[in-house]
Amino acid sequence: MATTPTAPAPKPAPKTNRLGLPILEYRGGKTNLCAGCGHNAISERIIDAFYEMGLKPERVMKLSGIGCSSKSPAFFMSRSHGFNSVHGRMPAVATGALLGNHTMKAIGVSGDGDTVSIGMGQFVHLLRRNLPMIYIIENNGVYGLTKGQFSATADIGSKLKTGVINDLPPIDTCTLAIELGATFVGRSFSGDKRQLLAMIKAAIAHKGTVLLDVISPCVTFNDHEGSTKSYKYMQEHEEAISEVGFVPHFEDITVDYDAGSTYDVEMHDGSHLRLRKLHQDYNPTDRILAVRSLMEAQQKGEILTGVFYVDTQKPSFTDLLNLVDEPLGTLPESRVRPPKSVLDDVMQRLR
Repeated sequence: MATTPTAPAPKPAPKTNRLGLPILEYRGGKTNLCAGCGHNAISERIIDAFYEMGLKPERVMKLSGIGCSSKSPAFFMSRSHGFNSVHGRMPAVATGALLGNHTMKAIGVSGDGDTVSIGMGQFVHLLRRNLPMIYIIENNGVYGLTKGQFSATADIGSKLKTGVINDLPPIDTCTLAIELGATFVGRSFSGDKRQLLAMIKAAIAHKGTVLLDVISPCVTFNDHEGSTKSYKYMQEHEEAISEVGFVPHFEDITVDYDAGSTYDVEMHDGSHLRLRKLHQDYNPTDRILAVRSLMEAQQKGEILTGVFYVDTQKPSFTDLLNLVDEPLGTLPESRVRPPKSVLDDVMQRLR
C-alpha cells in the first residue's frame, strides 16, 4: 500500500529585534584577520549590542584609521555608512562627520598605534571636546600590521617574540581619557563576552565621548609567554571593579541586586547602567577615585576592567554649539549662507 510522503516542517522564522530586523542585518563581510584574533570577538559584540539595542544600521556611521583594527568596521553592519580614514586621523573625520549630521550614532574603531602614537594629537582633542561618539581601541600592545613592534601601550618588562624587552612606560588611555574630558570610560577584555557586551550597550545609550579600551590579543605577534597583552596573562591578571549590568530604556527595570551593593546610573536615553561593586566602595562618578584606582592597579601589575568613570551631566560638543535639530549637511543654502545684505552690514560696522 503506497504512503503519502510527509511534507517537511516549515523553517521557524528568524528571531528579530524590536525593529523587526534579524541579526543578519547587523553583520558585515567575512573577516580576513588571523584566526583567534581578539578583534573578531569585539566585532561580534558590536553586532550583538546594536542588534539588541534596536538601532537602524542606516543611522550608524562607522569610522576607522589604518591598521589591523581599522579593518574591523568592514566586518559589522554592512548597511551602515563607513569611512576608513588616513592613519591616525579618524578623530578629525569623525568630528566633521558629526558636525555634518549630529543625528547619527557614531562608532569609531581604532588601534593602540593608530590612536596613541601617530593619532595622539587628534585623539586628545576629541576627548576634551566630549564628541558624542563611541571610540573603541582594540589594544594589543604591538603594531600588528607592521610585524609586531612594541606600541605606546606596551607595558614595561613585556617581551616580544624575538626576546626584546620593553623598557619604556606605557600610556594608559583610560587615565588619559578621564583627565581630558571623556564622559564614559572603561576597559574590557575581548575574551569577556558578557562584560564587553553590556559596556557597548551602555555606550550606545550615552551622549558624549565613550572611550572603551579593549585588550585584544594579537595571536601572531603578542600572545606568547612574557607578553602582558596575551590571553593567558589577561586571564591571570584581570581584576574587575564591578559586574556590569545594563537595562535598556524599552525594558522593565527591576531590582536584581542587593540594596547598597549596586551603583545605578541613568543614561541619556533612560536606560540604566548598573554596576555591582566588587572592588572596594567604588563610585563611577568620582574622577579622582577612577584615576587613583587605575594608577594603583598599574603599580600592582593588575589590569582593571569595568566602567571606571561616567558623567551624564556634562554637555557634549554638539550641545555646546547649539546646533539646529536638522543635520547641517541637509540644510539649504538659504539657511547656511548669510545674504549679501547681512555681509554688507557687517562690513559697514567694521569700518
